[in-house]
Amino acid sequence: MTRRRVVQVDLGERSYPIVLGNETLDDVGARIARCTGSSQAALVSVPPVNRRYGARVARSLRDAGLRVHRFAIPDGDAAKTLRQVTKLYDGFLERGLDRSSVVVALGGGMVGDLAGFAAATFLRGIQFVQVPTTLLAMVDAGVGGKVGVNLKQGKNLVGAFHQPRLVWIDVAVLRSLPRRLRAAGLAEVVKAAAIWDAAFFAELEAAGERLLDVDPKLLVPILERACQIKAEVVSADEREAGVRVLLNFGHTLAHAVEALKCYRGILHGEAVSIGMVFAAERSEALGLAPAGTATRLEALLGSLGLPTQPPDFPRRAYLAALNVDKKKRDARIRFVALRRIGKVETIPLLPGEILPARRGGGAGAPKGRADGESQ
Repeated sequence: MTRRRVVQVDLGERSYPIVLGNETLDDVGARIARCTGSSQAALVSVPPVNRRYGARVARSLRDAGLRVHRFAIPDGDAAKTLRQVTKLYDGFLERGLDRSSVVVALGGGMVGDLAGFAAATFLRGIQFVQVPTTLLAMVDAGVGGKVGVNLKQGKNLVGAFHQPRLVWIDVAVLRSLPRRLRAAGLAEVVKAAAIWDAAFFAELEAAGERLLDVDPKLLVPILERACQIKAEVVSADEREAGVRVLLNFGHTLAHAVEALKCYRGILHGEAVSIGMVFAAERSEALGLAPAGTATRLEALLGSLGLPTQPPDFPRRAYLAALNVDKKKRDARIRFVALRRIGKVETIPLLPGEILPARRGGGAGAPKGRADGESQ
């Protein structure tokens, strides 16, 4: 058995551990009981995860002395809505949850976002725990306390900062994931390296497609380093007033792509992969990054089987999606640009500067239809 590793997110009284290991799911209940002091838990999951792991986690919680109420929410990011949050509120009230209860999010990033937002707002906030079952949630969505839901106009436009009491990562659950979902999660691992740690990026390049194999000896330390980077950033800037915005590298175009595809047919990590290559290309075109930076990033993402080119939507559609970006200030978006592998910075750009009208296939523009509009 791979030994357990612990990464601490240092936020004063809101600090919490990220516990990483292999074949540890049956032990999560005792740790939750110790971290929260709760006597009852709302276990929130989607049907496929609930069928595979719900009974094990519920049993672990009961063995630790907690009364367990299980809630199933629809699968898919399209279900991450205020309507589903309201259904959870109703269920919480019917089951008698109170301010001493804990919400346990068992699943991917969508489950953590939705259940976490319900926990953040129910009775003005109750405790919650993340038990991520996707690689993406383990290194990104499950860490850092950002919770929320989508509106039809864009992704995560309603949300809160609500830190979990514990993040419990068991890499063994990744064996049940399709290869595509593993790759999507690795996009966020690549992102962490690209913005923060050039040596870690080189380590990922050396591992290549072996990262897709759920080998605990390789994967646990890789995920530990990715979580350390996220923890360092969050500990320095919990509410995205400064350095935390760097974690949005690749997400400006990614969120636009997801919105244009109505959150269907593309995974978040796939959209981030596309967005990172686009951001690197724009960084080179703006004279910020050395030539070849985008090619290196694209090669690593491509080795993992991830898409790197934007889908074919008109430029005006991309501009409309960019205009609802949460990072916008005074009409300008804090675009995360790549200086070099391991270093990024933000620059204020208008949507039309992020996505200039193509002139003879200009670098950095999505390779969809250009319609001649400018902004």
